[in-house]
Amino acid sequence: MSAAALKAETRDIVIDEVFPHTAETIWKALTSAQLIARWLMQPTGFEAVEGNAFTFQTKPGGNWDGVIHCRVLEVVPNRRLVYAWNGGDERNTGYGAPLDTVVTWSLIPVEAGTRIRLVHAGFVLPRNESAYTVMSGGWKKVVRQLDEISGEE
Repeated sequence: MSAAALKAETRDIVIDEVFPHTAETIWKALTSAQLIARWLMQPTGFEAVEGNAFTFQTKPGGNWDGVIHCRVLEVVPNRRLVYAWNGGDERNTGYGAPLDTVVTWSLIPVEAGTRIRLVHAGFVLPRNESAYTVMSGGWKKVVRQLDEISGEE
């Protein structure tokens, strides 16, 4: 194993919030392409079906075209949605470096509504330091927007 591999560390982004909405309402916002476009990004080809591949388009950087390649890994209606989140290019360092991660949304009914637990797992540092830093703040904003969209339903 190389010295760089020995020094590599994997980190996850974890956000845990309670929203005053039912799990069914939040689930609708998590699984409707039209609603996802309002709180995250416009998906292309999204369906909440295990094995389904879809993409998001974000700002390109260096050799990376900005396409985030996703595949639905698990669907448990009103409880859990898991998808792979991959992008980047081997020739990039910093923004647009290769990213091979998994996003897990868990919904747990609680007295006050629904506990949402978002885990975006698998950021390999130092390679994914830029993505980890930007997305740590970004997911907090996205989850707030998810709450707002869910409140409209």
